[in-house]
Amino acid sequence: MNTKNKTLILALLLAASVACGYSKPKTTMPTISQLNPASATAGGAQFQLEVDGTNFAANAVVSFNGATEPTTVVSSAKLEAMIPASAIMHAGTVQVTVTNPATGGIYGMGSATSAPMNFTVN
Repeated sequence: MNTKNKTLILALLLAASVACGYSKPKTTMPTISQLNPASATAGGAQFQLEVDGTNFAANAVVSFNGATEPTTVVSSAKLEAMIPASAIMHAGTVQVTVTNPATGGIYGMGSATSAPMNFTVN
């Protein structure tokens, strides 16, 4: 096979790969709209935090002040996380986020983390 034919075949293969429509997989960004409760008393007992929002994946996790907490996915719009008493020992504002972990694989999504929402420890 001569160089001209090899170049033509390479050009056709490149054109076909571009035409197939491959693009980087889209990441579904979770969003938080509400926390329930929105506050807790410093030094209080562990509690269940309900996180309402959108685009929660089946394996989404809640982070409370940077620590990933045990999370139950109720639906794509509702998560429940157990917040330990040790996380609310001191008064202040802490951030809550939701992360949809990476799904892996060559065509899998990367992880995506919501914008933080503030939680008040009184």
